[in-house]
Amino acid sequence: MKIALGADQAGQKLKEELQGFLLELDHEVLNVSADTGAHVDYPEPAHRVALEVSAGRVDRGLLVCGTGVGMAMAANRHPGVRAANCTDLYTARMARAHNDANVLTLGGRVIALGLARELLRTFLETPFDGGRHTPRVARIESTEGATRAEVELEPAVSRSTD
Repeated sequence: MKIALGADQAGQKLKEELQGFLLELDHEVLNVSADTGAHVDYPEPAHRVALEVSAGRVDRGLLVCGTGVGMAMAANRHPGVRAANCTDLYTARMARAHNDANVLTLGGRVIALGLARELLRTFLETPFDGGRHTPRVARIESTEGATRAEVELEPAVSRSTD
């Protein structure tokens, strides 16, 4: 699998460790980070990785910042990118199985190396289940780039509190 990697300064150390782990697993790695240790605003590597994923030049992406949250927000602005910030193995598995996530975001300040390795392994090894999840993922993609007025929503379900 070909995987694009990016990090800001808060995620640089964890990204470097995970890059070595990916190479041990025989994955091809595209590092889009400068790796200088200098300050980098997290949207920059997020956009670089997301562009690679969106264009189909890589199979998956990995982004690491302080929490993983900012990276996910920035990456998800790109068509075809479904970035998931995962902090436990169940979420990593479900992000792939149910949502066909293609970018994993992690927090270098909140995730220990051992857990990060297992999150990454789970994310890479879990296939998309398809089936009933396929139209849901298609629904996500159908609203990419749409304005609020252009998004058709089903009527809300009313629930009684009686």
